[in-house]
Amino acid sequence: MSPEEARFEPSRTIERNLGMELIRVTEAAALSAGRWMGKGNKEMVDQAAVDAMRHAVDGVDMHGVVVIGEGEKDEAPMLYIGEEIGNGNKPDVDVAVDPVDGTRLLALGLPGALAVVATAERGTMYSAPPGVYYMEKIAVGPAMKHVIDINAPVTVNLDRIARTRQSHIDDLTVAILDRPRHQDMIRQIREAGARIRLITDGDVAAAIQAAMEDYRGIDVMMGVGGAPEAVLAAAALKCLGGEIQAKIWPRTDEERERFKADGIDLNRVYRTDDLVSGHDVSFAATGITSGELLDGVQYFGWGARTSSIMMRAHSGTVRYIQARHKWRKGVAQD
Repeated sequence: MSPEEARFEPSRTIERNLGMELIRVTEAAALSAGRWMGKGNKEMVDQAAVDAMRHAVDGVDMHGVVVIGEGEKDEAPMLYIGEEIGNGNKPDVDVAVDPVDGTRLLALGLPGALAVVATAERGTMYSAPPGVYYMEKIAVGPAMKHVIDINAPVTVNLDRIARTRQSHIDDLTVAILDRPRHQDMIRQIREAGARIRLITDGDVAAAIQAAMEDYRGIDVMMGVGGAPEAVLAAAALKCLGGEIQAKIWPRTDEERERFKADGIDLNRVYRTDDLVSGHDVSFAATGITSGELLDGVQYFGWGARTSSIMMRAHSGTVRYIQARHKWRKGVAQD
């Protein structure tokens, strides 16, 4: 095979791409939840997305079990952890869902809210122990996956990333959630000289952007965020070839002692393959409010437009999907 022929090898697979079906699920959640943009009602935002996502996922060809969802059955009537979803056909998969990643963003009409679904082979997605809600994280792209260390000082990680980028620390941009718990980390980043992008919510999108080699708006995502979001980010980074490292983060001293009593190792570092160990991983997200990763839902008299991303670890393919949804066939677009 010549060098030119080796540059692109056409796919010869005839297997079904589950990720393409998942896009319909995230589109349904986005279209429903988007109606509540800026109306200040977080409960209705979440309820609209959950209802639409649960209805849409029934038609997906899979036997899925929710590993990351809306909580336990008693507090979540749909998309609860352990719920079986899909039409019951093969494949058997773990499913992670976040009907709205950025509920507050959507309720306030702020940028960056997404509807997200990921799948992997059954038994390969990490499920945090009961009571574990937060993890400390660091996420980067493929070139930096072997140089980061979540246990290293902030400055050391930034220096390693800059050297790998063949740049300087003051060329880097760090995404971090704007939370009081991050005051010391923000101080260290500023003293090191890196730029900072404070985000109010949505660290899944920030982790994805940090891992995209063709996007240089964010070089690394750092800080403490939700444990479920760590798994969703790991699914996406598995597709992109990036790396996330995470550690369980107790919120209080009492919580720390309870975790230790339960035998939870607070020093363990969970890497991408620990959070999602499967190889046939699919990730889908649809924008609800416009952000740098995806455009939000646009509504018209005839229907709506959506913007989505679909990724698959098996092939490494990333697809951006722009869709028009007509309420009724035959209605002219404006």
